[in-house]
Amino acid sequence: MEPDVKAVAVEHIIAQLNRPDLQIYDAQYGGLLDTSASVLVVTSVATYDVRLVQASPRWRVTQVNPSQPGAPTSAPSSAATALLASSRVSLPAAAAADVRSGQVHDSVLNVLLELAKEHELAVSVVRSGHPIDVFGTTRPSDHPRGRAVDVWRIDGNAVVNPATPTALVDNLMRRAAALGSYNVGGPRQLSGPQFFSDRTHHDHVHMGFTT
Repeated sequence: MEPDVKAVAVEHIIAQLNRPDLQIYDAQYGGLLDTSASVLVVTSVATYDVRLVQASPRWRVTQVNPSQPGAPTSAPSSAATALLASSRVSLPAAAAADVRSGQVHDSVLNVLLELAKEHELAVSVVRSGHPIDVFGTTRPSDHPRGRAVDVWRIDGNAVVNPATPTALVDNLMRRAAALGSYNVGGPRQLSGPQFFSDRTHHDHVHMGFTT
């Protein structure tokens, strides 16, 4: 893969924000092509979609798109309230704000609550801070429509870590599909029409929903 592209993105956000209290939770691919990339830098402040192009000696940042979750709704669903109160699902600032905004479908929230009965999960991205279109295409992503979620850590094990048991990640993907996700991505191609794998999804599990 391209480890330098993530390092450049994180360094750029740290320098741009210049906040001693800033915490970086994750740097996840939003898209990775041969000469361009999107890195989602998940922080304690917001999530940043950092766009880069390949250059020498290091990748170069061309654009930064900060998350824009929207204002909290006055009438959150019961699923949203339960997820925000859950101690088994870690939501970074932008993802929590997405849930509070009421713009995330209950299909996403309910599956996270079900999976949390079996695992402790760390979410990276829900709606805001993700590319509008699937990177490198004109096909709309499910994320900005509030119909997808990415998980980067399961029971304390980062998906990208080679030491993480493959069965842990694969079983979560299969469970997500069984619970209704029509589009489950991860580091390995599993058998079945719901599953996919590519360069972008080697560092997280993606779960997309139709409604």
